[in-house]
Amino acid sequence: MKPALLLATLALVFAQAPPAFDVIVRGGTVIDGTGAPRRRADVGITGDRITRVGDLSGARASTDIDATGLYVAPGFINIHSHATPVGLRTAVNMLTQGVTTEIVNADGRGPLDITGQLAGLGAAGLAVNVGAQAGFNSIWASVMGESDRRPTAEDIARMRALLVACLQAGAWGVSGGLDYKPAYFARTDEVVQVLEAARPWRTNFINHDRVTPESGFSSRAGMEETIAIGARAGVLPIITHMKVQGHEQGSADVILGRMRESEARGTPVAADAYPYLAGQTSLSALIIPGWAQDGGREALLRRLADPVLRERIVREAEDAMDKRFGGPASVAFPQEARTLPDVMQAMQVRAGEAVVRLLEERERGIIARFGIEADLVKILQYPSTSIACDCGAVDGGATHPRYHGSFPRVLGRYVREQQALTWEDAVRKMTGLPATTIGMRDRGVLDAGKAADVTVFDPRTVIDHATFDKPTQPSEGVRVVLVNGHVALRDGVPTGAQGGRPLVRGASPTR
Repeated sequence: MKPALLLATLALVFAQAPPAFDVIVRGGTVIDGTGAPRRRADVGITGDRITRVGDLSGARASTDIDATGLYVAPGFINIHSHATPVGLRTAVNMLTQGVTTEIVNADGRGPLDITGQLAGLGAAGLAVNVGAQAGFNSIWASVMGESDRRPTAEDIARMRALLVACLQAGAWGVSGGLDYKPAYFARTDEVVQVLEAARPWRTNFINHDRVTPESGFSSRAGMEETIAIGARAGVLPIITHMKVQGHEQGSADVILGRMRESEARGTPVAADAYPYLAGQTSLSALIIPGWAQDGGREALLRRLADPVLRERIVREAEDAMDKRFGGPASVAFPQEARTLPDVMQAMQVRAGEAVVRLLEERERGIIARFGIEADLVKILQYPSTSIACDCGAVDGGATHPRYHGSFPRVLGRYVREQQALTWEDAVRKMTGLPATTIGMRDRGVLDAGKAADVTVFDPRTVIDHATFDKPTQPSEGVRVVLVNGHVALRDGVPTGAQGGRPLVRGASPTR
């Protein structure tokens, strides 16, 4: 065969050959999620897996994505999610942040039938991946009810059995909200007794720390309790949405020092944090004293009807607000567009009385300021702090900017603008670190064989736009997101693809 004919034949064969990849993300700068220096590379995807990272200039794909001038990272993993079932079907507010995986049942909540929960979510269609934690609060309440009482040996055994069932169903750890009733009533030793059942699973305890009047409303004491529980129970303690509150502001170095001391003793400690100085919860949860909530809402209302008990509740509620948030001026009602001082003025009453009058009407959501920027930056910089938003996929109705802005805010504000973090470390804290922390071995890193969850963003423009006044404004700069190889976001716009899937964990070590 003549050379010219041979070349023509080879060209025809090559043109007719099937593409080597389903998707190639070309020309971008890869930040692989390990903390390694960024590098120029293409990412090849076949099916739901990354099959090659390197120079693919000679390879063909069914779909080409031009990432020139952009950063290519693993899909972001949110290990503290309050996603709703409806929200997970589209996950618009999370895809525009670059998030591809949500871990739900945060703060100790959620159903105990994790198999049924994940099956239901998967059947409805998922725009992102979803895994579940075992909720300690749900386990405690299912056995102990809403009352402050001590568990019997049989009660402990029942709770341990419920926990093991959740872990057998694939839970990605045990979430706790010891600041929330009725789990607030559980003593430290009792929490440890239940959690010891999780020791063989080499898993984690991701806890909203308990802040009590007995400790002087010390958030540091609550975080130290979380560390101690994890160490004693044989699970990795994770201080979730880590913050230094109220009268302890400015002392992040103290609790970070405790974490370093624990690491030096051979007991790892992890954390997660979001980039805001205000949180969101219910009015009663962190303000009304625990004894007043013993037995639930109806019991609280009966106590409020007693003038002597009412005065005590009012006084202790004011002390909690002062110590935790710096006073009533830090408490706002986003759905009503007013602050607690507005309510006090309208009612012509003191802060605690305004709170209990509102609660007598109904429960309400609040946003409460708690921290300072200097502490937040130190927490974000700590090596084992993951970025998590304390938010999740929702179908409208978000009243805190973290639901639309958390991950881009870290990248835009704390990396590009303030240089408090490097690009590599920020991406690691959103991907490889949270994956390692909860024992997720096939996601969080851009490498051959890993799941094809990919986030492509523009380092020059990525930023949040959501504010407390306008909390649903979408972020900017996340250009493309792939979930299990499906293009879920293109040119910053969701495609409607439902490439997500339920994720379950085996009995693997966390670190």
